[in-house]
Amino acid sequence: MTLHLNSQADLEEAIRTLLNQDPRLQPVFEVAGMPALRRREPGFQGLAHIVCGQQLSTASAAAIWGRLTAAFDPFDHDSLRRARADRLGRLGLSAAKIKTLKNLAREIAAERVNLDVLAHEDADAAHHTLVSLHGIGPWTADVYLLFCLGHGDAWPAGDLAVQEAVKIGLGLKTRPTAKEMAPLAEPWRPMRGAAAHLWWSYYRAIKKREGVIAGTDKKSAASKNIPVAKRS
Repeated sequence: MTLHLNSQADLEEAIRTLLNQDPRLQPVFEVAGMPALRRREPGFQGLAHIVCGQQLSTASAAAIWGRLTAAFDPFDHDSLRRARADRLGRLGLSAAKIKTLKNLAREIAAERVNLDVLAHEDADAAHHTLVSLHGIGPWTADVYLLFCLGHGDAWPAGDLAVQEAVKIGLGLKTRPTAKEMAPLAEPWRPMRGAAAHLWWSYYRAIKKREGVIAGTDKKSAASKNIPVAKRS
């Protein structure tokens, strides 16, 4: 059964369970404190919001998102599917992001993908479904699962802040790669999403700066879409 982090109480219960099953996390928790749950809108709007904000400052991302949501009422996959590319460009979207969003809108309209049901799928299977979509890389997929759907086992292995926090918290010599992060997180299944919240909180405490959300997404970077992501 898939764990969902739909409330602060859900997150706190999961954190307490993690502390009991992995004593290595207790010193991390003592520094980080109880993390706060972060949630964003689900569905097409949530994923579009993540894509639109990539490779931009918080202020720039907010400005573009504000123009998009003001221009389309409602802001949904049908509106984006029908919108002219040049109009979207004038609102601030890059060509790569327009291509990603239009492809996503077509997939949803054709009922080849249902973003909402991913909340109830195995985290790895849901991740695979998302990264099969044009322009959606591993980091974007995991952030959508975790923040938009509250998937309790989503694990953002490519997130730089989480990688650095794990390195320090577990006493590793070097920062683990995304590939190396997968086995490191095995002890935290099926609550890897809750563990990610804890590691972000730990990063914020030790670095004295915000770590959510910061990561790299090689697939999206290849399409000049998401080489470095900004905080939410």
